[in-house]
Amino acid sequence: MQVLVGKKAPVFKAKAVVSGGEIITDFSLEQYIGKKYVIFFFYPKDFTFVCPTELHAFQEKLAEFEKRDTALVACSTDTEQSHWGWLQMDKNHGGIKGITYPVVADTNKTISYNYGVLNGTYDVSDEGEMLATSEMIAYRGLFLIDKKGLVRHQLINDLPLGRNVDEAIRMVDALQFNEENGEVCPANWTKGSDGLKASHSGIADYLAKH
Repeated sequence: MQVLVGKKAPVFKAKAVVSGGEIITDFSLEQYIGKKYVIFFFYPKDFTFVCPTELHAFQEKLAEFEKRDTALVACSTDTEQSHWGWLQMDKNHGGIKGITYPVVADTNKTISYNYGVLNGTYDVSDEGEMLATSEMIAYRGLFLIDKKGLVRHQLINDLPLGRNVDEAIRMVDALQFNEENGEVCPANWTKGSDGLKASHSGIADYLAKH
């Protein structure tokens, strides 16, 4: 697992399903540089159990991300055809119909590998046979990318552990607060709360008030 915080988000071009049903062949996060923040998140598999709860939870808060000038993009190692089929399946049957943000197909697993979220590695046996140490699917990785294309926050959960979408929103708020005010965000900071100046006097003043 690599730490990407503070580094340029790895670039890629891949097939993706956009607007709930259109397959495109050259989707890239580079389209957002200089224009939007991005929450780029990985999930393990289509047609599973925890994954649709997460994708729908992000969709339900899409307007909140858009108000914050933030794009949502999902990705798994399934094919674009698999994504498309899952997008046609109703929510009450375990599908993700109604998801409108892009869903990227990392079929060759290079995006997951470059973002450090690929579950498993390849090896070669003594007999020269290619082996995989695990399923070679993506962990539940989430990356907040700023308008310069830098990763400012990352979170990686194991396969059975779903994420908190409100926490992703809070991190967007914290980043934007820091950029706008020059103050840092203390523990449990939420939008509308006080920040603090990054100095001894600043922390002293903050702790005295709280």
